[in-house]
Amino acid sequence: MSTDARHPTEPAAGLTIRRALPADVRAIRDLVDPYAERRILLAKDLVGYYEAIQEFLVAERGGEVIGCGALHVMWDDLAEVRTLAVRTDVRGTGVGHLLLDALLDRARELRLSRVFCLTFEVKFFTRHGFAPIAGSVVDREVFHQLLLSRDDGIAEFLDLARVKPNTLGNTRMLRELSGPGAPDAVSG
Repeated sequence: MSTDARHPTEPAAGLTIRRALPADVRAIRDLVDPYAERRILLAKDLVGYYEAIQEFLVAERGGEVIGCGALHVMWDDLAEVRTLAVRTDVRGTGVGHLLLDALLDRARELRLSRVFCLTFEVKFFTRHGFAPIAGSVVDREVFHQLLLSRDDGIAEFLDLARVKPNTLGNTRMLRELSGPGAPDAVSG
């Protein structure tokens, strides 16, 4: 068992976090479907997963995909964690924590300084340094550029009225990154 408070138990030996492959799409969809049925995550068509496969990491054990998560770049300093899901029978074993840590490391590699999420799992993301946000966290020029996007995730980040039915009950959260590859967070 881990002594790290963020990880209640250690994932089973043999777990690998890796970049997703097109061959993983159906497994990713199967992971997301139970959460989509409960309206925790948004369901997507297979083509949506294929189009976004480069954004995904998967957790694999024994050749089987047991978790997934995506990092969607939104701006030169900003990305969103999306579609973070683990197989229901491995929840609470630390797989989600390891996936999120790997996604944050990927954001640092890309030299991003902030990561956004829209979630029902506030305690989980808080343990990773995310904090609830209200209003806009980008300047006016960036806000207007982001308005040009057709991506619903960006509309959710902007807190636009047209996506409110998708965001009911969710919390908009942001994490300032620091560490290798990312600019250090500036404290006030």
